[in-house]
Amino acid sequence: MAEILEHTFERITLPLPSGPRHVHCYVIEGERARTLVDTGMGLPGDEESFRGLEVDAIVLTHMHPDHVGGAQRAAELTGATVHQLELDYRQCLRVWGSSDWPERIAEWFLANGVPREITDELIVSGHAFAPSIRFVRDPQLVAEGDVLDGWEVLWLPGHADGHIALLRDGVLVSGDVLLERISPAVGLYPESRPDPLGDYLRTLERIVELDPQIAYGGHGDPVERPAERAREIVEHHHRRLEQTRSALDGGPATGYAVSRALFGRELSPTQRRFAVAETLSHFERLVAQGAVARDGDGRTVTYTAA
Repeated sequence: MAEILEHTFERITLPLPSGPRHVHCYVIEGERARTLVDTGMGLPGDEESFRGLEVDAIVLTHMHPDHVGGAQRAAELTGATVHQLELDYRQCLRVWGSSDWPERIAEWFLANGVPREITDELIVSGHAFAPSIRFVRDPQLVAEGDVLDGWEVLWLPGHADGHIALLRDGVLVSGDVLLERISPAVGLYPESRPDPLGDYLRTLERIVELDPQIAYGGHGDPVERPAERAREIVEHHHRRLEQTRSALDGGPATGYAVSRALFGRELSPTQRRFAVAETLSHFERLVAQGAVARDGDGRTVTYTAA
């Protein structure tokens, strides 16, 4: 479904099988041409939104499947060149371009206390959509500070290590870094940057400093007061850090155990996967602050209040 927004944007909304149930892609005007930002998950039927679309470039904000999954098909249908941050592309290769990612992330969950039977559920649910993901190999690599047709590339890590956004004349095309109704997931995963929540808090501080007029995100409505929304999310994570630290008052615990205390015991496999990863990102921020210590015997990782 496509609709016209302010700032001469066209928003293309594609379905998702879970989570927010939709993802937004944007066709934005530049100084000389038009650019498609993100490409959906690549589910059957998604390609019809890109057939006949006149764009000169495709920019991928980050490597999560609902943003890069349809990239190859969109590039084939439009003839546009795909642009992606190098760090983000390398992670696409390690995850979507790897045959052993399910085994690697399974070992990760097991080491963080997730029981084997639940780990198996997490892996099955997390890779049910993998066959539809067709990212683009050897894209045009971009970097922080590059300017693409009048739009400045911003590296805004946290939700994903290689997350980028585009900024021009007070308009931020923000991917999933800033959303109106939900706090973007910030999780720690194998081979990710060591402190994703620290990255994300710095990203939010940068958005406050930039003070854009409006942000167009990957899900939900546009954010009409981005700096204010960024401050709200900072406060949310400060509260969650306090809750995470307090969960260790009874002694050492794994990321899985504390995720059950913070997010509840009855979650779907998808929700549990996010809950464990998010709990670990908060633990690692506390480790960086010296409030929590991480310990491991080679097989199981636990956290203890310092």
